[in-house]
Amino acid sequence: MEHFRYLGSVFHATGGCEEGVKARISAAWKKWRELSGVLCDQRMPIAVKGKVYKTMVRTVMIYGAEGWTLRRSEEGLLGRTETRMLRWMLGITLKDRKRKYDIHHAIGVYCITNKIRESRLRWYGHVQR
Repeated sequence: MEHFRYLGSVFHATGGCEEGVKARISAAWKKWRELSGVLCDQRMPIAVKGKVYKTMVRTVMIYGAEGWTLRRSEEGLLGRTETRMLRWMLGITLKDRKRKYDIHHAIGVYCITNKIRESRLRWYGHVQR
């Protein structure tokens, strides 16, 4: 087999994680559509939107990331997906020319690659112990 799915993760025969990252992103978009009533509501406070995003959508996107061997292309794909979701949540278009760091700061969400790095270190400490 070229690739197979196990516990929500996709493993490829070559050892790359591109298939797994794409599967996690599509699962995150599915969760996003389920929660779009809350996340896209203009009357909802930004702090609540950020908490819902962090607990419901982001966790789906980085599930199993401890075992990923990310290349820059996969990191970029995850970062672009997250930024697209956050822009949509705030109603900011690309024409508004807002920097992604300002958007992340406004919601209180830090870069997804840093979160993945943190989960890897947590996993490494668990394995060490």
